[in-house]
Amino acid sequence: MSTLYVDRKGMSLRWHDGALELRAEGLATRCLPAALLHRVVLRADTQLSSNTLAALADAGIGLLALGGRGGQRVAHVLGVPAGDCLARIAQCQRVADEPWATAWCRQVVRAKLLAQHRLLQQALQSRADLRKPLTDSLATLRRVTQGLPLAADRATVRGLEGAGAAAYFRGYQTLFAPALGFVARRRRPPPDPVNACLSLGYTLLQTQAEQACWAAGLDPMVGFLHTPSHGRASLACDLVEPWRARIDGWVWEQFRSRALRPEHFGQDGAGACLIGKAARAHFYQAIAPLQQRCAVALRRHARMAARALAGAAMLPDDGGWADDGLDADGCSATDTAMSGQVPA
Repeated sequence: MSTLYVDRKGMSLRWHDGALELRAEGLATRCLPAALLHRVVLRADTQLSSNTLAALADAGIGLLALGGRGGQRVAHVLGVPAGDCLARIAQCQRVADEPWATAWCRQVVRAKLLAQHRLLQQALQSRADLRKPLTDSLATLRRVTQGLPLAADRATVRGLEGAGAAAYFRGYQTLFAPALGFVARRRRPPPDPVNACLSLGYTLLQTQAEQACWAAGLDPMVGFLHTPSHGRASLACDLVEPWRARIDGWVWEQFRSRALRPEHFGQDGAGACLIGKAARAHFYQAIAPLQQRCAVALRRHARMAARALAGAAMLPDDGGWADDGLDADGCSATDTAMSGQVPA
């Protein structure tokens, strides 16, 4: 299963006999069977009919439309949700269950902190000249991680997560050349090439998490670390936290290898950094293997969370409703941290 990126103006998409056709000037240029597609990302002006949109959704293929000069997310079409509603019922019930939600948040944040620690530790092995800032960040991340089991509520967990993020980015930003202008994590708008790439990578990751939630029968809008908020897919935000460091590491490698360089980027009148077309072409192609690995992991984590939540649903009489039959085999240490299997 892979992602199709469309970044050429004037293209059209058409669903035909269980496959997606790419057409330019009315002529088919490529045909991709539905079984090979997990998601379609549109960056350029592309035409498609409502029938094609419906067919993509019915096949469980997500569609992400990026618009504007900076490529801001505009729309995300999801596939058909899982039929079992028990997990969604439990989500709404557990949002107000502070002990349960706090336990979930501790697991999510611990997995994120460990991933950030691992990336900086790897960076230290190749950047001995940055020993002081990296070891300082690593020491803070360890202290924050050790304090998580003592966090009594979600507010405390969020405070620890914020302290860890601040320490992490103090170390992470030293990995980049000063000419890139990356001095802190900023996103609205991203003012420099590193922030622009981080934002695009996180956007792609976020939409994968939303699609994974939907397919597992979860509501991506109802989260626990990120509580429900207008227009925010809060549960998807929860699920992606431990995987952000994978994007961070990939972005660092692109600039370290000079696959991406300052001349690949520009600025708009509002101070936002724009990723040039050549850089976008490289970005989408190079990040595809990482996106595929993350998509598999996110789908597995969403299924595990759905199973845990379905078992925690409190109904007046469940009437012997069948188990959702979801499979949670093959769990790694990170899987366990993200499984949602916390005390009821």
